[in-house]
Amino acid sequence: MLDIKFIRENPDAVKQALVNRKAEADVDGLLELDQLRRAAITEAEELKTERNAASKAIGGLMKDGKKDEAEAAKEEVRKIGDRISVLDEQVRELDEKIANIVLFIPNMPSETTPVGASEEDNPVLRSFGEIKEFDFEVKPHWDICEELKLVDFERGSKITGSGFPVYTGQGARLQRALIQFMLDLHTTEHGYTEVEPPFVCNAASMTGTGQLPKFAEDMYYISTDELYPVPTAEVPVTNLYREEIIDVEEPVKLTAYTPCFRREAGAAGSTNRGLLRLHQFDKVEMVNFVKPEQSAAQHEILVGEAEKVLQKLGLHYRVIELCTADLGFSAAKCYDIELWAPGVERWLEVSSVSNFSDYQARRARIRCRYENGKPQFVHTLNGSGVALPRLVVAIIENNQNADGTVTVPEALRPYMGGLEKLG
Repeated sequence: MLDIKFIRENPDAVKQALVNRKAEADVDGLLELDQLRRAAITEAEELKTERNAASKAIGGLMKDGKKDEAEAAKEEVRKIGDRISVLDEQVRELDEKIANIVLFIPNMPSETTPVGASEEDNPVLRSFGEIKEFDFEVKPHWDICEELKLVDFERGSKITGSGFPVYTGQGARLQRALIQFMLDLHTTEHGYTEVEPPFVCNAASMTGTGQLPKFAEDMYYISTDELYPVPTAEVPVTNLYREEIIDVEEPVKLTAYTPCFRREAGAAGSTNRGLLRLHQFDKVEMVNFVKPEQSAAQHEILVGEAEKVLQKLGLHYRVIELCTADLGFSAAKCYDIELWAPGVERWLEVSSVSNFSDYQARRARIRCRYENGKPQFVHTLNGSGVALPRLVVAIIENNQNADGTVTVPEALRPYMGGLEKLG
């Protein structure tokens, strides 16, 4: 979240950032509440000083035999105490009202984030590879998955509902191979430590990374235990260090595989058919904790690590930078990596790589200590490394052959027992 002191000192900048994001928040109302809170705290502190002085005077009055004056002083101390209790309750109520506004204010976009009105204003920064040419009619992945029995959409729907596919045979093996390949790449070549976190989180964790309270309706919720199935490994991995002071002299780099659960996914229609948008999907995540002055450079390293996955798989992709109106709620700056899928003739996002500055760290109270200095909030970054469903789509559609088979990328073959083709 944003520092209330920053909002107080830069109200116009915060309002302009909201305009650039096409977001809304009652900044003026927040500042009025903040002023009332500070006034209540000031009055309470002054009254506590007055009460302490009066309490000390009572002893002297009693010693001097001035009983009536002492009793009057005691009554005054009692009244002061009652007023302090009222003020403390006012501060508590104001804190709650302030939090209910601050937690809904998105992060300030980086100064280098382009200002734009929609995703149409997202600049393409670079690309890798070329769009593949085919000498036969290209099929969409759902047809290939059905023909090769890689995914059973119908039975997944029977078990749970739409958006919950069943991977079968070589399709399940491909999923497992991709997860293992990506975890191995990040841990052996990119310097990550692998973690296996819980797949459900509490509300404090979801609030720490910015999913709650704003996006509560997008999340699955287990009401009996007050737990949330994770929408992304970003949540449990970032919250490993919630309310801690950690050493980030060198960047802390963690990677994890989790299934992800999102209620907002799975909209009907041809643009979301097959594996394009699901309620449950697999993803490998990369999370970094760094010094504030390192986060911009680390962001570039992080996007390069996500790109390396796709380069090793030989897939054509592009990197775009999100403009202010398309920027995620908690992010200060974000790059999206998109794969070309010839069967559906679309660019598919497979990774969002974000620099959150101190926004998440402030919510989750994750700090670092500088030499001879007081603790300050770290900067957090994360990126998909990468999300599987659309990666599987791109592999199947780009590597399909005229005979109906699908060529397995060379980098995956060691993870699939040397298998060269699906089908």
